[in-house]
Amino acid sequence: MPAGPRPFRPSIPEMAPDHPQLRKLAIVPAYNEQGMVGRVVREIRRHAPDFDVLVVDDGSTDDSAAEAEASGAIVLRHPFNTGIGGAMQSGFKYALRHSYDVAAQVDGDGQHKPAHLHDLLAKLQTSGDEADMVCGSRFRGDPGYKVPIGRRIGNLTFSVVLTVICRQRITDPTSGFRMTNRRGIELFARDYPHDYPEVEAILMLHAHRLRIHEVPVRMNARGFGHSSIDYPRSAYYMVKVLLALYVGLFRRRATPVEATGQHGLVEQPAKDAATSGRPVG
Repeated sequence: MPAGPRPFRPSIPEMAPDHPQLRKLAIVPAYNEQGMVGRVVREIRRHAPDFDVLVVDDGSTDDSAAEAEASGAIVLRHPFNTGIGGAMQSGFKYALRHSYDVAAQVDGDGQHKPAHLHDLLAKLQTSGDEADMVCGSRFRGDPGYKVPIGRRIGNLTFSVVLTVICRQRITDPTSGFRMTNRRGIELFARDYPHDYPEVEAILMLHAHRLRIHEVPVRMNARGFGHSSIDYPRSAYYMVKVLLALYVGLFRRRATPVEATGQHGLVEQPAKDAATSGRPVG
């Protein structure tokens, strides 16, 4: 039986994760975050001045974009709301187009602490055998705020399911505070889940044989606005995400492989997908 495709390994200069030549981008998805997004941009610039800041204004109807721009961020504007998955994919496309080596997600609602960016960076390597994506986990220590019980139950459920699938401990699969290297940027710029991106992205990385690590972080309670997932919707959300994970196990995606001197994502032939011995994300 022919061997399945080798995992994608683009040619990346050998350098330490904190090497000054690394180009680093903080992607801040924002939807009607006026009153907080400017503070988030200023905090990133204060705690991680080596990161450029890109705010993706996802069809806001308030002054989020103007506030982000006034605080020194690069701003991409969506003409209408696409959801956090669409906003993040735009950010990854920007990172790929502008040759960034590292891309981090920092939510525009003030929940993530930019002071932890270098903790995530320390675990991330753009080459070698460490991680392709590092997630900040609230549940490897003190979360820093009281996490609502509905979110705790949902997070624990997804944690158990993904731990079994990935064969490694995943403690905070709903955390959006995460950082990826060039491999992750190239993958997510071309294919990124839009419905439930935080949870499904972990399944994607596992399917593409990219490596995941977690580091303990503290977070803030949401600083502005309201979450789109309130307590009455938690059970509905949990069922839909579990269904999305099940479908994702069998979904056929563009698979990163090495091909004739060029690195890219190509559609795997059906016969290879059937004989490779693993699900295609």
